[in-house]
Amino acid sequence: MNPKELVCREFVELVSDYLEDALSPADKARFEKHLRECDGCERYLDQMRITIESVGSLSVEKMQPETMDEFLHAFRDWHSES
Repeated sequence: MNPKELVCREFVELVSDYLEDALSPADKARFEKHLRECDGCERYLDQMRITIESVGSLSVEKMQPETMDEFLHAFRDWHSES
């Protein structure tokens, strides 16, 4: 494998930057090359886009209190686990 080629783990780490158009031209080219060659990562990127689209339409004002409690519970210790 060429050391400049992306592996799937690196691809996953770069997805947010790619979707925010924050990758350098060289990294974007490597990312898109991997995307063309890896069906699994293509599906992962599609899933991330769908998730962002779905979550982006959530409104705190419209959220049921029980749902808000579930979100808060799920992410309460997120930073301490990382």
